[in-house]
Amino acid sequence: MSRPHDAYAKAARHSNDPREVEATVLMKAASRFNQIKTAWTDSTPADLDPALLYNRTIWTIFATSVTESESQLPKEIRQNIANLSIFVFKRTIEIQSTPAPEMLDVLININRQVAAGLMQKPA
Repeated sequence: MSRPHDAYAKAARHSNDPREVEATVLMKAASRFNQIKTAWTDSTPADLDPALLYNRTIWTIFATSVTESESQLPKEIRQNIANLSIFVFKRTIEIQSTPAPEMLDVLININRQVAAGLMQKPA
């Protein structure tokens, strides 16, 4: 189950709450990055590119959904998600061009923070 849409489908079977589904796939991506970082040796781990692709796909889904005219999120939140998506895309390219375990920290933190926000009950 390395594809984000598969993770979405699996999480959706266990929850009717889209926010919980999104939080689950973000935490899975963060966990994968953390495992890669912890096991990193002198060479670039073979599972780095698939993990980056998985994460980029999640953020592509987010970016696409907030730029659609049907999005019901407030404009400020849509803009914040779009900006985070752009940052994630840029960081992904940086990691691919100059792989280093510490470069994963920001992706881990972003995914965890956004997942935590999604798990909070809306006011």
